[in-house]
Amino acid sequence: MAALGTFIFTIVVPGTWTVVISHLVLASDFKVATVQIGPLRFAGLGPIVVGMVIYLWCAWDFTFAGRGTPAPIAPPKDLVVKGLYRYVRNPMYVGIVLILLGEAVLFESVELLLYALLTFSIFHTWVRIHEEPTLRSKFPDSYPRYCDTVPRWIPKVGRTN
Repeated sequence: MAALGTFIFTIVVPGTWTVVISHLVLASDFKVATVQIGPLRFAGLGPIVVGMVIYLWCAWDFTFAGRGTPAPIAPPKDLVVKGLYRYVRNPMYVGIVLILLGEAVLFESVELLLYALLTFSIFHTWVRIHEEPTLRSKFPDSYPRYCDTVPRWIPKVGRTN
């Protein structure tokens, strides 16, 4: 059941965030600046693919190691500290921001870059005011220790825990 919930959540939420809203941003009349980087724009495919792999890997770990879904209404029952969660506490969000940054490069869009920055700000605020307090309450022994050893956003180079 968790796998189905994860699949549906992934299509609806990250799918909307990275495909539908990005398309609306590109199609809008709101234009900040024009940037043309020519064939270098295809370098944006790298962050898009990496971001997708990060998100899917983490969704898998949430489903099978955590026994839940990325959806706040059906969160993991166990604290997920394996896979990419050994290096950074919020890799799903990092993956989504990477997708958006890749789209900004691929489509040569300052507006998508601004959308990516806004998205990161929203994620950071959500993590600080909702997710971290919720996880501290749900896992009062293990989550604070986890926070002491694993950074919130940027992994430490050479980390081996």
